[in-house]
Amino acid sequence: MTTDTPAPSDTRDYRGTVFLPQTPFPMKGDLPKREPGWLARWEKIGLWDRVRAQSAERQKFVLHDGPPYANGGLHIGHALNKILKDVINRAAQMAGRDADYIPGWDCHGLPIEWKVEEEYRNPKGKHQGGIDKDSVPVLDFRAECRAYAAHWLDVQREEFKRLGVAGDWAGRYATMDFASEASIAAEIGKFLMNGSLYRGLRPVMWSPVEKTALAEAEVEYHDHKSAILYTGFPIVKAASADLIGAEAVIWTTTPWTIPANRAMAYGAEIDYALLTVDGVAEGNALIRPGQRFILAEALIGAFAKEVGLAAFSVSRIFKGAELEGALAAHPLRGWEKGEGGYAFDVPLLAGDYVTTEAGTGLVHIAPSHGEEDFHLSRAHGIAVPECVADDGTYTVQAPGFVGIHVFKAHEPVWAALTEMGHLAGRGFITHSYPHSWRSKKPIIYRATPQWFIAMDDANQIRAKSLAAIAATHFVPDQGRNRIGSMVAARPDWCISRQRAWGVPIAIFVDKRNGEPLRDQTVLDRIDAAFRAEGADAWYQPGAAARFLGNERNPDDYEQVMDIVDVWFESGSTHAFVLRDRGLPVPADLYLEGSDQHRGWFHSSLLESVGSNGFAPFKAILTHGFVLDETGRKMSKSLGNVTAPQEVTQQYGADILRLWVMNSDTADDLRIGKGILAQQAELYRRIRNTLRWLLGNLSGFETEETLPLADMPELERWVLHRLTELDARIRKAAADYDWNGVYPEIHAFCATDLSAFYFDIRKDSLYCDAASSLRRRAARTVLDALHRCLTAWLAPALPFTAEEAYLARFPSEDGSVHLQDFPTLPAEWRDDALAAKWETVRNIRRVVTGALEKARAAGTIGASLQAAPSLHLPAEALSLLPAETWAELCITSGLTLSDAPAPDSAFTVDGLDGIATVFATAPGHKCDRCWRVLEEVGQSAAHPTLCRRCEAVVEQRDAA
Repeated sequence: MTTDTPAPSDTRDYRGTVFLPQTPFPMKGDLPKREPGWLARWEKIGLWDRVRAQSAERQKFVLHDGPPYANGGLHIGHALNKILKDVINRAAQMAGRDADYIPGWDCHGLPIEWKVEEEYRNPKGKHQGGIDKDSVPVLDFRAECRAYAAHWLDVQREEFKRLGVAGDWAGRYATMDFASEASIAAEIGKFLMNGSLYRGLRPVMWSPVEKTALAEAEVEYHDHKSAILYTGFPIVKAASADLIGAEAVIWTTTPWTIPANRAMAYGAEIDYALLTVDGVAEGNALIRPGQRFILAEALIGAFAKEVGLAAFSVSRIFKGAELEGALAAHPLRGWEKGEGGYAFDVPLLAGDYVTTEAGTGLVHIAPSHGEEDFHLSRAHGIAVPECVADDGTYTVQAPGFVGIHVFKAHEPVWAALTEMGHLAGRGFITHSYPHSWRSKKPIIYRATPQWFIAMDDANQIRAKSLAAIAATHFVPDQGRNRIGSMVAARPDWCISRQRAWGVPIAIFVDKRNGEPLRDQTVLDRIDAAFRAEGADAWYQPGAAARFLGNERNPDDYEQVMDIVDVWFESGSTHAFVLRDRGLPVPADLYLEGSDQHRGWFHSSLLESVGSNGFAPFKAILTHGFVLDETGRKMSKSLGNVTAPQEVTQQYGADILRLWVMNSDTADDLRIGKGILAQQAELYRRIRNTLRWLLGNLSGFETEETLPLADMPELERWVLHRLTELDARIRKAAADYDWNGVYPEIHAFCATDLSAFYFDIRKDSLYCDAASSLRRRAARTVLDALHRCLTAWLAPALPFTAEEAYLARFPSEDGSVHLQDFPTLPAEWRDDALAAKWETVRNIRRVVTGALEKARAAGTIGASLQAAPSLHLPAEALSLLPAETWAELCITSGLTLSDAPAPDSAFTVDGLDGIATVFATAPGHKCDRCWRVLEEVGQSAAHPTLCRRCEAVVEQRDAA
């Protein structure tokens, strides 16, 4: 009869004879306290320099750092970006490359100017408020901007280091370094010399608040309430007499552009109607019976509803082509306050972009305020007026409105059109509208003289860029289409900005012919000065004479004072970070958020293709944005912001890093208290795996290693699993696609190891003799597991991996980060064995399920109290012997049978022909290993032990 009561005891305590785990590696990570110590140790032993020296002969791996902006502390998006970069760099290093990572910062531009100007305006600031930025000497202002950027660069550097990000922090780059500024100016010079740089008047996105042009990447869209109007342009000339006197009606959401109107556009194949007003809705004082309008037939209904037409008749329908050659009067022609400034004719021009989706099917053309308007007007020789000043107010080229701000112009424009009898409708709509992402204020399109880089001249930047995109590896691949469509459709690149803090477009323009001076000698003088003194040299008194030299009179030349777009600056970093440091170009990888398809990836591509003829990267990886746990955008006002500094203080950087690597970074990520707590639990399981390994490797020596041929199948299966994970990790290191890798490692630790292999081999490791082949085999596998897991975890969990490595291999200057990924023997790979053991583990579920049912019923307390019967199909009986099944199922015995199982047997759906009949184990429980065996009690010397444990104890006593 089975019983837990041991045979008569000699009362000896055998606990000291068991090989219990021993390790200094604590169960609790205590990461917030321990991690700073590891950082200090790595600094002390010069880890970064030692890695560089150790891998000097290896092939370089270059992940070129897209520079974060030196403006404020880090947010969670910064942490995501740098952690992902660090994992990829560390993995490349451990996979056999030389990953020399140069972190950098973007230091110029409007956001920093804005902060410095805020200090000027702040009544409680150091200037006590009231300082006009324009009255501050430019060199003094630039010095304040430089100091502001330097402060935040240092803050961010320490915060990145706290996240465990490894890099050449001492040799970091910054766009405001003198050498960087010189290189940026030299890159501009390349476009000057190859002819792609030109100055032209055309519409650009303009911020009236910041008084500068903006790049597409500096614009975001928000709902905005805009005024609208319908107005008629009286036809004064047309091929058909019945059209003369009728009013061609347009609709616009920018009433302020009416003074800048110079043409109208129609669709040649659109059906237009000549409509007569027969009646107006009550209270409508804008439209008069008898007025005749021209508009698209498809939009008559919407127009009538919007402007309040009670009754109308249509004289005829005609194709837009009939409007060819027609002229209209500007609706403000004859307006007294306009002082005759609107007396010109307005031509009607065919435009292939005109549709009937909204409005009237006729488009008013203001060439200074729209890209399509500009191109259509230029194609027909129409001049481009400059009606709006840099602050958003009307100039003298908008007579009658001078000094009025365009965002307050709708009322005056409505009034003027009403006075002239041409306003047909007015109102407001709320729609998505572009805003500056810095000031959060709406922007406008405004034609101003700017410096551009041509996309389609002899340099063929667009065509070459599209070819480079086709040859680039994208992770994920949909990034290819996104950046490709942007490059295909973009206009010429506006690179000039009307600000003070940045690298000047350091060129001269000949006042006699308006042509930029193309002289390499002058550019070389500028380069030498910038390298010695920084770009401030451009603003020093006498700079023009200094750079032009004795052979030219500075009075004959305009010194350009615009600065270059910061996207050009960051786009040219490859020139002074990679090439000047001897790193290979193109870089292996650029890695940033998905918004950088229109930002840094885009500008880097155009800049490198334009100056070198090829892309600066071989591959592009993009990640998503970070949202809160419910999928909302983070906002201080919502109180849902997760700051990386707070996470490291509460949990440690390794938890934040684990969150990154457990997420699908190609999509938007979520984070919050619940998610971080979940990551902490996942981390605990990984740490416990490492601790168990270390505890059971105590005293392990190389001589204990067992050859593969002498190992049981269970150990060989674990080694095979290591080869599968090794292939997965090496593929991720090569492809930069880490999605799912660390969840797979966690699953291996939790499911394959802790819940299976460790549970099974615990008995052998604790209770077998030290010389036992089974125990030696297990410890050999544990050695391989420790070496593999510490190396594989090192890229993602650098602090924990270091602690687990040094807990086993203590050293004053050693480090897991000086190791490579272990090279695993090819013979460990055994796909046939893996297939067999997949079957074995499925069968095991039928046994463990029966045991769990007995445990739940109170029949047993532990699986070692059981000795079930396992019924298998005849062909499965030879899979494993009964004693091995007992080991795997952690029972004290097990009987195999191919006889039909009774109806009461335990089964699992989907595993036909397999069943378990539960039975308790006969005999007594061994005091040392706790197995229940009939042999317990048969030893006179050790009556409470089984034969195995008796032999081990006797051997230890003899020793």
